[in-house]
Amino acid sequence: MSEENNTNTQNSQPKEAAQNQENTRTAKPFAKKRFESRRKVCKFCAEKIDHIDYKNIQLIKSFTMDSGKILSRRITGTCAKHQRQVTQAIKRDRNLAFLAYCLPKK
Repeated sequence: MSEENNTNTQNSQPKEAAQNQENTRTAKPFAKKRFESRRKVCKFCAEKIDHIDYKNIQLIKSFTMDSGKILSRRITGTCAKHQRQVTQAIKRDRNLAFLAYCLPKK
């Protein structure tokens, strides 16, 4: 019985020490705060635009990179419905030569 009590007290001391170390690790006064990004909201849903017109080139250009690639939903924040419409408008503009497929190499 006395041996069991001794082993229990010996086992509990390292656990308490480990808990104290964890508390000191987590409570850093000058720790960097993580950047919390805001949830992106669909530009078209916010402005209540139902149909994206391919003739509005300035709006459509904002959804392409300088190289001519279409920006993804993750980057632009558009919803799936409007992203499909943007993609269709960009492809239509490219076909009509309002937008370039890609930039010429320098």
